[in-house]
Amino acid sequence: MISEVILAFEKGGLWMWAILFFQILSLLIILERTWFLYFRRKLDQIQYSEKFSELICKGQLVDVIKQTKEDLYIEPVAPAIHSACQTALDCGGREEIQDKMDESLMGEMNVLEKRTHFLLMLGNVGTLTGLLGTIIGMIKAFSAVTYANPAEKATLLSSGVSEAMNTTAYGLIMAIPALFMFAVLSNRSQVLQEDLTEASLRIFNLLSYNYQTLWEKKLRQ
Repeated sequence: MISEVILAFEKGGLWMWAILFFQILSLLIILERTWFLYFRRKLDQIQYSEKFSELICKGQLVDVIKQTKEDLYIEPVAPAIHSACQTALDCGGREEIQDKMDESLMGEMNVLEKRTHFLLMLGNVGTLTGLLGTIIGMIKAFSAVTYANPAEKATLLSSGVSEAMNTTAYGLIMAIPALFMFAVLSNRSQVLQEDLTEASLRIFNLLSYNYQTLWEKKLRQ
């Protein structure tokens, strides 16, 4: 099998190495994003935010701030809850609370989407590189028929067609997994974003419903 792969690379020419480079890049992105989106990030942000519901309703925002401060680098929604409660504690309005939460969430959203879109680009580039190798291989094949010595025509024609077919096949072999994983990872990222958004929205609603009470409590202090 290894010898067949080596032979295919020899017949495919320079374009096979270009496609191999794109394939290595796509595999590295797939491994890193799979590890991050499926093992570093969990669908538990709603459950995490719910444990602060009672504290927020009682106006104990200092306790919420202390707990979320410990989880700033562990729980993705913790920075949004932390900044929202801190803003509410400082008598910030609903719009200020919303802005602070959005600011915190934006960073996490960018982290979830990071590098995934490169898979789409690499899949398309791999396919186009294979197509380019196909065209160049066919040009070589037709040039052999037109200009080459009759004794060499068969060899040159076979070489050109072989280069065309190998680059086409390898381009597709590289592109299909990249495009498939792009869809899978994009969907996972979307699900995580929805979980994060719903968790932060629950906190925002709790703060909004208790905003007047919190504000009056702050004034009495």
